[in-house]
Amino acid sequence: MSQNHSVFIELDQNLNQIIVGQSSLIKQLLVALLAGGHVILEGVPGTGKTLLVKVLAQLIQGEFRRIQLTPDVLPSDITGTNIFDLNGRNFTLKKGPVFTEVLLADEINRTPPKTQAALLEAMEEMQVTLDGESLPLPDLFWVIATQNPLEFEGTYPLPEAQLDRFLFKLLVDYPDQAAEKQMLLNRQAGFAARRIDISSLKPVATVADILEARKEVKQVQVSEKIIDYLLALVRASRQFPDLALGASPRAAGAWLQTSQAAAWLAGRDFVTPDDVKAVASPLLRHRLLLKPEAMLDGLQIDAIIASVINQVQVPR
Repeated sequence: MSQNHSVFIELDQNLNQIIVGQSSLIKQLLVALLAGGHVILEGVPGTGKTLLVKVLAQLIQGEFRRIQLTPDVLPSDITGTNIFDLNGRNFTLKKGPVFTEVLLADEINRTPPKTQAALLEAMEEMQVTLDGESLPLPDLFWVIATQNPLEFEGTYPLPEAQLDRFLFKLLVDYPDQAAEKQMLLNRQAGFAARRIDISSLKPVATVADILEARKEVKQVQVSEKIIDYLLALVRASRQFPDLALGASPRAAGAWLQTSQAAAWLAGRDFVTPDDVKAVASPLLRHRLLLKPEAMLDGLQIDAIIASVINQVQVPR
């Protein structure tokens, strides 16, 4: 494989050294970076979500900004605004944190719909319009939004139509016992996540490397059999008895794109059915909608996705 592929292998190794016990999450995050899609990270506090994004931004030498979203954050706090300069008697543009390469939007469900819409519009259009002037965002512009799954009081859950704009929804789980023990041993040896000097970490890639890798991902071959298999899965999700809403055409395109990214990351230049299955859960869990009776029965969305996949015959 190319030099860019070895860069991603190094990225994976470096992230796993700092963020212990989240190897599956790291791989999925790298697939999203390769596919150029925005991500929702959902997990309880203290599982290293912010640290993971900060470290990744440093390792690829990407400009990083963070917004702590609260109910009083206005759209202009994200996009920026024109400020009147009394001395110069003119307006000067003050760009908001959205003008960056890696943007961490902390607790996106804590901010009102108008502010959420401003961020989502920037994500979709790759530009911001201020006072009638369209300002382009950086080529890499990548949003990672976090959510706390435990607190619902005083929050503004994103509607399904807006959730569909995120490529992946990644669940940050507790590390296993061995990984958590390693974390405690690291802490005892003097490692503290809050005090880590991220700026001292040696980068292993550049933003240009990431953009080149994305071009290579688009060259990964997808046979007609794989496309038919993917379409059969999409259609099965739309007809599944426990689902009120199946995968959208946008989801189908994203599924193809992320399957190519997963294949490229695995060192192949062609997509296999396993690549399609590997990205199914993070790609679909925020796009599919359970019927009310399925919710009452306590059915979990990841289990439904597995059932949809088992229903469709794998091409030979």
